Amino acid sequence: MPCEGCMERDNVSTGATMEFLLLGFSELLCLRVLLFLIFLIAHLVTLVGNMMIFMAVVMEPSRPPMLFFLCQLSAIELCYTLVIVPKVLLSLVVVDSNTISFLGCAAQMHLFVALGGAECLLLAVMSYDRYVAICQPLRYAAVMSEGLCLRLALMCGLGAFVVALGLTVAVFRLPFCQSHRINHFFCDVPAVLHLACTQSYTPELPLLAACVLLLLLPFLLILASYACITVALLHITSSVGRGKAFSTCISHLAITLLHYGCAIFIYIRPKSSYSPTRDKVVSLVYTNITPLMYPLIYSLRNKEIRGILRKMLRRKKIAQMN
Repeated sequence: MPCEGCMERDNVSTGATMEFLLLGFSELLCLRVLLFLIFLIAHLVTLVGNMMIFMAVVMEPSRPPMLFFLCQLSAIELCYTLVIVPKVLLSLVVVDSNTISFLGCAAQMHLFVALGGAECLLLAVMSYDRYVAICQPLRYAAVMSEGLCLRLALMCGLGAFVVALGLTVAVFRLPFCQSHRINHFFCDVPAVLHLACTQSYTPELPLLAACVLLLLLPFLLILASYACITVALLHITSSVGRGKAFSTCISHLAITLLHYGCAIFIYIRPKSSYSPTRDKVVSLVYTNITPLMYPLIYSLRNKEIRGILRKMLRRKKIAQMN
């Protein structure tokens, strides 16, 4: 049943003054200090880890394509956490900071979807890079040229920005009920859609289209790339060679499973199965835990990153000695 007293929103008069209330962790007020400390520590470690990888790759004069894409991934993760976590931390410290303006909510949703979508597309590009490196090693330098890498990175960013903009406009053109209480800690798409005064599934069509473009198609490309990689690995007779080739994919596979697992669980499902508590728990994973894991996974598994970080530490020691 649609809610009583639905408002047909006037984009000019109401949109500028409407506010949403982010309920966040209001049911856990007694744990406010503990939650703040956990989120703050995780956020700082995430920022430091991604910043170190970003700076390490930028300062490296010769960057292979995988490091170039990893640098972009770190930049996305830095922005991704900055869009969500500072507002959450503020709401845990300041009592009356849970409100967010109509435009602020729309901007947060757009940036969050755009950055998450860019990451999905970038993971597909990185899987293609692994495919070329393993299946066509002799042509790798020619295929994955600097120009192609730049174009692919640009396409990931612009494509996600456009899709996210279309989705955000479609969501915020809906009529909302008189209650603007979002049972979440940020303006996530399912949480905002839950406030829409409509019985039909029409409002979910833009979300479905965005999921196809930013989740399903890149995921299918990743599966296709790894299917070809698996076939190529089966033709390698040496177990040592097979292990070395596969080890270059482990970091990418781990991050892909983390990112797509959470995203598919949250977004590819009908509105009727929306569960605020469950969504908040999963959202905590992909807005706090997953970005924290990325630098750890890549710094531990990637030899080139480890080598660059060691060089940075050596330079720092030499500078301090001098």
